[in-house]
Amino acid sequence: MSGARERLTDALYGLGWGTVKKLPEPAAVRLGRSIADLAWRRRGKGVLRLEANYARVVPDASPERLAALSRAGMRSYLRYWMESFRLPAWSADRVRGGFAPKDVHHLTDGLAAGDGVILALPHLANWDLAGAWVTTELNTPFTTVAERLRPETLYDRFVAYREGLGMEVLPHSGGAAFGTLARRLRAGGLVCLVADRDLSSSGVAVDFFGETARMPAGPALLAQQTGALLLPVTLWYDDSPVMRGRVHPPIEVPESGARTEKTSVMTQALADAFASGIADHPEDWHMLQRLWLADLEPRRSPADGEGTGTGRSAPAATDGADGAVPAAGEPS
Repeated sequence: MSGARERLTDALYGLGWGTVKKLPEPAAVRLGRSIADLAWRRRGKGVLRLEANYARVVPDASPERLAALSRAGMRSYLRYWMESFRLPAWSADRVRGGFAPKDVHHLTDGLAAGDGVILALPHLANWDLAGAWVTTELNTPFTTVAERLRPETLYDRFVAYREGLGMEVLPHSGGAAFGTLARRLRAGGLVCLVADRDLSSSGVAVDFFGETARMPAGPALLAQQTGALLLPVTLWYDDSPVMRGRVHPPIEVPESGARTEKTSVMTQALADAFASGIADHPEDWHMLQRLWLADLEPRRSPADGEGTGTGRSAPAATDGADGAVPAAGEPS
């Protein structure tokens, strides 16, 4: 990304937090929907990729159904951004009333046990709102990870935003972040990670809607090393201003097998829980990037006929092997 483009990106995010949060809520909703519809009509790379991803989630969908899904998906995506820009201005009561999760006892019981809890989420609906609800309604701070962005000022904006919601944000730096997360868990703390997309070479291969994808190993490894409870979470929107969600039952550490085998089994269980939520509410899965390995295979160069690249789109931030939470450029 060029310096000029970096500055523009930073300025646009700054405008969002500085201006959108001051709008009346109905105006912000209308603005988000208008931007979403404009982006959908332009049929850019992100919209086309979103539609291609939905084709795997809903394999029997007609072209008309996929187009309708991608339009709804863009509206959901922009709802996420409008809410996120406004979250710093929401009252505690507005945050509490903005999210209605089911089966929260899995989380509260796990925290009460004192062994630490890992919440693992896919890119569904608004995980920032869910996080704000945890810190507000449950009065429980937590730790997460964010990819370091360029320019540095943009990264600083996202860190300040999430810290303002009660989160501890660690820069994604491999083992250093993993070690800090492990210490937080051993102290009985809460860790939240977006964990449905891995761009590293160390992700775990999983079956996801009938094809192979890679997902971060971090949540499963943390659970094994610390004894913390690993809980999948799925989120969705309905027609009301309230976001819905579910805390799924714990993913157990297998009693036998090598660490890599245990990690594979646990990550597949996470993928299955994510898939259940995505299948029920595909329009709220904000995956505008390549995910399945078939889409990441090397492309053939016109010059030499050999594969020379990964075929990956390059988001401004990515999910790393530790289950990093992307901070910009993709929903996070």
